[in-house]
Amino acid sequence: MVRTHNRGAHAGKPAQRASPSPKGTRARGARAGSRVGETRVGGVRSRSARARVVAAACATAVLLLGLLLGWATPQPSVEGTVQDFLLDWENGQYSAAAALTTGAPAQVAAALHGAHQQVGAAALTLSMVGVTQHGDTADARFSADIDLGRGGAPWDYDGSFPLRRVGSGWKVVWTPAVIVPGLRPGLRLAVVGTMPSRAELLDVQGTSLSPVSLVYTVGVIPGRLAHPARTASGLASATGLVASQILSWIDTSPSAGFLELVRFPPAAYRRVSARLHRVPGLVVEKQRLRLFGSIAGAVTGSVGGEVAKELQAQGIPFRPGTTEGLSGLQFTFQRTLVGTPTTEVVLENAAGKVVSVLKSWPGQSGTNVRTTIDARVQQAANNALDSLPTSAALVAVSTSNGNVLAVTEHNVRGMPSLQALDGQYQPGQAFTIVSAAALLGTGIGLAAPIPCGPSNPVGGENFTNDPPEPPLHASFRVDFANACSTAFAGLSLQLTGKKLEQAAAGFGLGQRWHLPVSAFSGAMRPPRGQAELAEDSIGQGSVRVSPLDMAIAAAVVQSGTWRPPSLVTSPADPGLTPTQPFGVQVLSGLQTLMHSTVATGAGRSANVPGPWVYGQVGSAPFSPGGLHTAWFVGFQGNVAFAVVELSSSASTSAAPVAGQFLSQLRARS
Repeated sequence: MVRTHNRGAHAGKPAQRASPSPKGTRARGARAGSRVGETRVGGVRSRSARARVVAAACATAVLLLGLLLGWATPQPSVEGTVQDFLLDWENGQYSAAAALTTGAPAQVAAALHGAHQQVGAAALTLSMVGVTQHGDTADARFSADIDLGRGGAPWDYDGSFPLRRVGSGWKVVWTPAVIVPGLRPGLRLAVVGTMPSRAELLDVQGTSLSPVSLVYTVGVIPGRLAHPARTASGLASATGLVASQILSWIDTSPSAGFLELVRFPPAAYRRVSARLHRVPGLVVEKQRLRLFGSIAGAVTGSVGGEVAKELQAQGIPFRPGTTEGLSGLQFTFQRTLVGTPTTEVVLENAAGKVVSVLKSWPGQSGTNVRTTIDARVQQAANNALDSLPTSAALVAVSTSNGNVLAVTEHNVRGMPSLQALDGQYQPGQAFTIVSAAALLGTGIGLAAPIPCGPSNPVGGENFTNDPPEPPLHASFRVDFANACSTAFAGLSLQLTGKKLEQAAAGFGLGQRWHLPVSAFSGAMRPPRGQAELAEDSIGQGSVRVSPLDMAIAAAVVQSGTWRPPSLVTSPADPGLTPTQPFGVQVLSGLQTLMHSTVATGAGRSANVPGPWVYGQVGSAPFSPGGLHTAWFVGFQGNVAFAVVELSSSASTSAAPVAGQFLSQLRARS
């Protein structure tokens, strides 16, 4: 407890309760058989004894005169009364403080206690500034410092009150204005706290990525609650919030208006609605807000409201209107987006109308964050995946600048989920884009005859096609178009581990990206032996990529330049320097190979009207459950993309999903 400090007549000394004033001095009686101050020697009084008797008599006379004149009854000082009143008030000794006023003790004590509750004071410090006395009246000045318990600046103000002499002492002349200037009968204190609306994550055009959606807002009208504590307890039980914190907001808020307490998205509201309906005094309002939804949730992440378990785990006090980014960009840019609250201490009348604002702390709105997401591309990706019976993910990037245009994750209940940005999967034959670049760098021709048999032993390991391919006595171009694993396993004999690693690095595999969300840039360890090199060449073995990796690889084939991915334009991402890792001959060869896949090979389902489509398919085992990942990696125009979906069969192709995405994109152009 902070002690009251006297900054007036006794500045620098802590306030102390005055001791009871003496009522007079009473002489103690002498023992029987003797007289006060008397000494006997041999039965005769000595001269000195007589002198002491005379002195004692004089002292007694002076004492009696002091009693008559009031010298022995020092009166309480006005400063002492002020100190005692402020100290009792500060320490919550409201009855003791009330006894030092001219008001009805019960009413004064209730007023002091009520003011403390009305502002939700977590701590109160009162200091005497000075006292001016005019005969039997006086005026005291004090300063107050109140912690409103909301994490903001304290409320400090200067107050004053008159005193007058009552009998032998002083008393505070009571009016409600003693508590705070301007307070009068019929008015009460209240605190209005308002959080600004959460700022937006915007697409590349400046449009919000959060559509307007239904939100259930649960609150109360404080003045209509018969049992506020019961309401707070019921809401706390249903939501996991702290009842005392809810009650504090109810007690301190204006009585007439709707006090928002908790907001729920529809699914969350349905889970607790039955319990909420049993809580007395709750009011539920339906609102349309840009808050909980997003057309690009896989990258923006999610937002939690007042009941988010993450807030409770962090011990953050309950505040209506609080939002917390739980993942993705919402989490990364939490401080940028959320802003700061506006807080006002007000006086309101019995009807709940605010009559004056005593103190205001202006808040600050959050700042929008503009992303590289293109709503047109994003919606096309969403529509392409929404109806799939299996989990899938798609990432699209701009071939001209590396901007991430769309990120979609479609997860099906009962199946493993796929992550578009930070997933780590084997790409299967889709990785032959990389191994073909390495082979083209060795001078292999597109028409070189490379057989595609049902099996091919390399480095002591037998490689087969999964799904099985009919034997082809074909060219390198045809082998690529049909994603022939046995052909590329054999072609690995023309490579070294270093050459494959250099090609992978040219496509950005393993680069350290500076994205504001978690993303995997791929990995491949140096092959140990010919069998591992063959495995890596067909996108298995140690190779791990994310859909984002493969979308960037397709962008390199289209533009000839590797560019780091970018997800946010304002504030801007720090980027890496673009590079041109391959010569014209390699790039031209890759484009021809990828067009063959879509025009005549395994990716024909992606061959939609419009500019030519380029791509490669792939399939690889996915644990657990004997599932497979089916891939399509390609580009059309300046949009490069990668899509992966789960399948129970290696023969499933993601090319139809790619075609659906491109058709949706064309329809929206």
